[in-house]
Amino acid sequence: MERVEEDDPKQNNVKTRPKGGLVTMPFIFSNEICEKLAVVGFNTNMISYLTTQLHMPLTKAANTLTNFGGTASLTPLLGAFISDSYAGRFWTITVASIIYQIGMTCLTLSAILPQLRPPPCKGEQVCQQATAGQLAILYGSLLLGALGSGGIRPCVVAFGADQFDESNPKEATKTWKYFNWYYFVMGVSILVAVTVLVYIQDNIGWGWGLGVPTIAMFLSIITFIIGYPLYRHMDPAGSPFTRLLQVSVSAFKKRKLAMVSDPNLLYRNDELDASISVGGKLVHTPDMTFLDKAAIVTEEDIVKPGQAPNLWRLNTIHRVEELKAVIRMGPIWAAGILLITAYAQQNTFSLQQAKTMNRHLTKSFEIPAGSMTVFTMVSMLSTIALYDRVLVRIARRYTGLDRGISFLHRMGIGFMISVLATLVAGFTEVKRKEAALAHGLQDKAHAIIPISVFWLVPQYSLHGIAEAFMSIGHLEFFYDQAPESMRSTATALFWTAISVGNYMSTLLVSLVHKFSARADGSNWLPDNNLNEGKLEYFYWLITALQVVNLIYYICCAKLYTYKPIQIHGKDSESEGDAGVELASKV
Repeated sequence: MERVEEDDPKQNNVKTRPKGGLVTMPFIFSNEICEKLAVVGFNTNMISYLTTQLHMPLTKAANTLTNFGGTASLTPLLGAFISDSYAGRFWTITVASIIYQIGMTCLTLSAILPQLRPPPCKGEQVCQQATAGQLAILYGSLLLGALGSGGIRPCVVAFGADQFDESNPKEATKTWKYFNWYYFVMGVSILVAVTVLVYIQDNIGWGWGLGVPTIAMFLSIITFIIGYPLYRHMDPAGSPFTRLLQVSVSAFKKRKLAMVSDPNLLYRNDELDASISVGGKLVHTPDMTFLDKAAIVTEEDIVKPGQAPNLWRLNTIHRVEELKAVIRMGPIWAAGILLITAYAQQNTFSLQQAKTMNRHLTKSFEIPAGSMTVFTMVSMLSTIALYDRVLVRIARRYTGLDRGISFLHRMGIGFMISVLATLVAGFTEVKRKEAALAHGLQDKAHAIIPISVFWLVPQYSLHGIAEAFMSIGHLEFFYDQAPESMRSTATALFWTAISVGNYMSTLLVSLVHKFSARADGSNWLPDNNLNEGKLEYFYWLITALQVVNLIYYICCAKLYTYKPIQIHGKDSESEGDAGVELASKV
């Protein structure tokens, strides 16, 4: 790794009072654990709640679930904007957690009070669906949860990574390990949610099933606030979106100017950029030169010494490179969408498959259908531990990278495994329907087919392995490649990809349901009887789309330019320009 070190003209804007480091992790992780317990504890079994308690048709329930998941993953953009621009990560997490607490309390009440649900079905009568008022109360509670989650999700990840000083060689390697263990802790909380909480929901009641994570969320807020004196805080550096817009406007205004022959003539101002370049300055790159025009100094731009320029006309090269970095991340961000679309089927159609299969471990104990994702979590956790303890050490011998393989390679492996997961899912559905036909149960929607639910384990497990590679790689990519003043926003892009992936699932399900319908009433994705559908065709359609997406990703990864950064240090004058650190070397 090459790097240049130079005297930092400004003091680090990190407050000296907080300590940071590993001691802060329990306080930060406790908040994330309880947020995941609350979200997953309800979301995993939500399809059952909507179909059995609110009596929604299957496709409507599936779309409701993915729409809510999409909305909950879209709000992190708002939370990240507030954090990076005004409030800072600590206060954003704190206020968002309180909002989340209110939403969970309302949600628990909606599950306890019978007037907030339609009456139970009686015999063969048509079940009464939830009224508009009942749905409004439910969705209002979920909306508060989504808003609170929007402040927690992007900030907890970045706030945890902030606790390690990347300029300190002893702490630099802890950052990529942090992402592995952040995802590991998150996975453990999800594992508890899909086992203990789902069991409570199915066997004790939804009131307790939602009440437990509500109480846990309250305790996590107290714990997180107690850790305040220990945290390493980063001051907000103003709206990143405003800076990106200023560069765009400046470049447009100067679009007719000829490009300077020497990039060293482009505008630089260390004092102006001090608060957004604590870890180092972004170095000029030769691509997207039309944006470089925003840093060309004209006579109109000249100001008195000590006076800031008009940033709607002139920007520093560091700010121009911030915009370039964000643009470069776009294609890689888009590649992650389809994997989420494939993953989303676990909580909809895969769960419905499980409900029709033999789930008995013993004569008296039956695995809840909503707990099938335990196999996803176990495989994901096992893969993370194996990767961190074994695979990284082996790969390091060949690549020379501290993290073993680059995050782009890690994501590519995840994409390939996800293709295999949906391919296997299609063949498993064929096997399930063959069993239904052999036992004369094809016309009986609610009958339990004498085929073990463990036939679904391969597809669930493959999705878990794929997530351990792709999702953590995606998260590392956004944090590492984003400008340092936009890391909450960049982390929000991770959740935005999840949002768009869920919406893509909704769109895909709706289109397939519409265009696969036949005059005789048959459909690939039937509303009531999965045995009469062609779910395997749907899985294989997703497989084909993922193959195309993998080819697209490989092209994007080959063409991707890592951000170069000039590190602040002590010996810049002697080292000159010999030390530009490329993220590809990290």
